[in-house]
Amino acid sequence: MKRAVEHRIGVQAPAEVVWEVVSEFETWHHWNPLYRRAEGQMKIGTALTLEQHLPGRPATVIAPIVQDWVPYEQLHWRSTRLGGFVTAIRYLEIENMGPRNSTFSNGELFMGLLLRFVSREERRALKAAFTQMGEAVRDRAEAIWSERSGSTI
Repeated sequence: MKRAVEHRIGVQAPAEVVWEVVSEFETWHHWNPLYRRAEGQMKIGTALTLEQHLPGRPATVIAPIVQDWVPYEQLHWRSTRLGGFVTAIRYLEIENMGPRNSTFSNGELFMGLLLRFVSREERRALKAAFTQMGEAVRDRAEAIWSERSGSTI
């Protein structure tokens, strides 16, 4: 059994610019409302340190493991909950929609024996946070692209 929470948004900037925004952890604190601190290397099997801010909840520090990454396309990390009985795969994915457009998806897939204990309330908070992050990625990528291309969006 699996459950997923996802947000997708169109971006009027190339996938390469979106990847630049997503892959530069050291700048996340400037623009990312969900992860206000991000440290670590984008290397399979390594731990990241993320300060997560879900709406209406206290900040928590999480240490997920990089599961997979493909430049200009995706970053996935894995964490566990409820004593390891729930695995969560968090994904940030970019789809190239042409030379000036892309789609940014960010979400989390839950699976495991105690999946039923990942509450609807938690999934709603995650959906709101993923929406905020998606909009922030879009806004930052579009601003960078507009500045570089000398046009307005």
